[in-house]
Amino acid sequence: MGQKKLIRFAELETFSNVLQYPEDMAGKWHLFFRNNHAIVLELACGKGEYALGLAQMHPEKNHIGVDLKGNRLWVGAKKANQNGLQNVAFLRIQIDGINEYFDRDEVDEIWITFPDPQLRISKSKKRLTHPKFLRMYQHLLKKGGKIHLKTDSPDLYWFTKKVINLYHCTLHEDSENVYAQDYIKPELQIKTYYESLDIAQSNRIHYLCFSLPEKIAGKEIDALLHEELKNEAANGLNDELV
Repeated sequence: MGQKKLIRFAELETFSNVLQYPEDMAGKWHLFFRNNHAIVLELACGKGEYALGLAQMHPEKNHIGVDLKGNRLWVGAKKANQNGLQNVAFLRIQIDGINEYFDRDEVDEIWITFPDPQLRISKSKKRLTHPKFLRMYQHLLKKGGKIHLKTDSPDLYWFTKKVINLYHCTLHEDSENVYAQDYIKPELQIKTYYESLDIAQSNRIHYLCFSLPEKIAGKEIDALLHEELKNEAANGLNDELV
């Protein structure tokens, strides 16, 4: 590990707004923030641009950026401290263990901003909008709580639309090209480092907002989803996606 990363990891230990694999936090975030405000998560937050932007935009809510990469979290946590933002924190964990850190119905809203689209079908279960993750979110998300996806990956966008349909989620907003809209709500004007890279080279930013049904269908539908993905690949998608 480089010297710069070592310094950042050491400094993370001193940041009061960073929690690294904390014990016994589920149900206690109101104690951490010292209020009962709504909690908004940014998953795979990277440098935390959305957590920071939303925290400034909505001081009446508490915002938590979640990621595994401490080197990236350091950037967001440092900026939060420099700007005196008391309503934002960063949680360093593996996202697939997120239910250990939040109680049932403790979270009001989830943002998933420019996550790794995991393009290979064999890795589709790692996509943060896969039903495997939706079942996790259902535990911690309040009934009717919204999930926002912002991505430059058309593959992840269409995959998520398929999931929304198959699993009977409620679709609230759908934009295939955010910046082509006449009106762009302020939350969608926040730009992340990864958005600026335009990795997908699609020249479009996609956005979906949806909420979960009372009960998400079982794994038999997961098998159907995977079969549809394989069939679509066989009917003309790039072989590398299989």
